[in-house]
Amino acid sequence: MYAVFKRELFSLLNSMMAYITIGIFLLALGLLLWFFPDTSILDYGYAELTGFFSLVPFLFMFLIPAITMRSFAEERREGTYILLATRPITDWQIILAKYLACLVLVLFALVPTLIYYYSISELGFPKGNIDGGAVTGSYIGLLLLGAAFTAIGIFASSVTKNQVIAFAVAVFICFITFQGFDAMSKIFGMQYLETALLNLSVNEHYQSISRGVMDTRDLVYFISFVMVFLGLTRLIIGGKKW
Repeated sequence: MYAVFKRELFSLLNSMMAYITIGIFLLALGLLLWFFPDTSILDYGYAELTGFFSLVPFLFMFLIPAITMRSFAEERREGTYILLATRPITDWQIILAKYLACLVLVLFALVPTLIYYYSISELGFPKGNIDGGAVTGSYIGLLLLGAAFTAIGIFASSVTKNQVIAFAVAVFICFITFQGFDAMSKIFGMQYLETALLNLSVNEHYQSISRGVMDTRDLVYFISFVMVFLGLTRLIIGGKKW
């Protein structure tokens, strides 16, 4: 499994597309946070990163599918997955290796954003006047959100041989799971149905963790969410291996 993980990670790191995607992500985030008046931290007037943690999920909807779209789609299109499948390694090990490699790249994309925490801390009055606990909780929420979206991207890549279709499918599913359940919960007037839909919403659990409160229910939700989509990937790969 480690060999597949290393191969996949090096393949991603050697791909110009990965660097272009991460560069666009960081550029868009920087422009939105520092230059665009409607979302600028400087115009907000408070030493906090609420705007940052509100924007990243929507950028993740495009960044992560762009990273994961080639995971299985390219291998199946070029026929190299058959060679990988004949090695003494299980489908689950292949899926987890690819999943973890993509997730590591997502973490690489988040590391440069720590400069925003330092900048806001320095701009605060007095210096360091920022809620570190809330920021830590929000970053944990981002990591869990990234893990969930990566699982969706891996699943979408296993469905088709076309990377563009895999990207589009992943973006659509990410949007529906993040915003769709919230929207549907407001449409239906029945209280029990609204509660059920909110419990299924990724955004609801992300917001809960971002408040700095670590609830085991949120952790169980994200772990279950990841396992469901990786399980669906296993079904797809198992059915199309040969």
